[in-house]
Amino acid sequence: MKKSLISLATLVLASLFSVSAMAKLPAPSDEAKAKAAEAAAKTAHGNKVADFQLCKSREKVAAHYYKTAKASGKPTNPPVATPACADPGPFVAAAPAAPAAVAAAPAAAAKPAAPGAAPAPAAAAPAKKS
Repeated sequence: MKKSLISLATLVLASLFSVSAMAKLPAPSDEAKAKAAEAAAKTAHGNKVADFQLCKSREKVAAHYYKTAKASGKPTNPPVATPACADPGPFVAAAPAAPAAVAAAPAAAAKPAAPGAAPAPAAAAPAKKS
């Protein structure tokens, strides 16, 4: 009897916790999305830097191998043609797009009308009730 009661209690608690674990999270804010995008860009740049360093070290090892093999008189095969190592340079964060769009809107609104164009009519005043 006690075993079945404990099993039943465990089952009930497990089902309660599983329902709460399936709750939907709120959508991330624009700021959180921007931070995630920047983190992804930094990670991608870090991977490019790591690839560059690996390429340079392979070139160094190959040069040492050919140098020592030639000095000891061992025969070597000609090196395989590989693409040159491309230095990714320093990380440059992308400029946020939201401020640029906001800055462009006031500039467009402040633009004067074309010469010779009729001025915009003034808003009609509401009629007075008698």
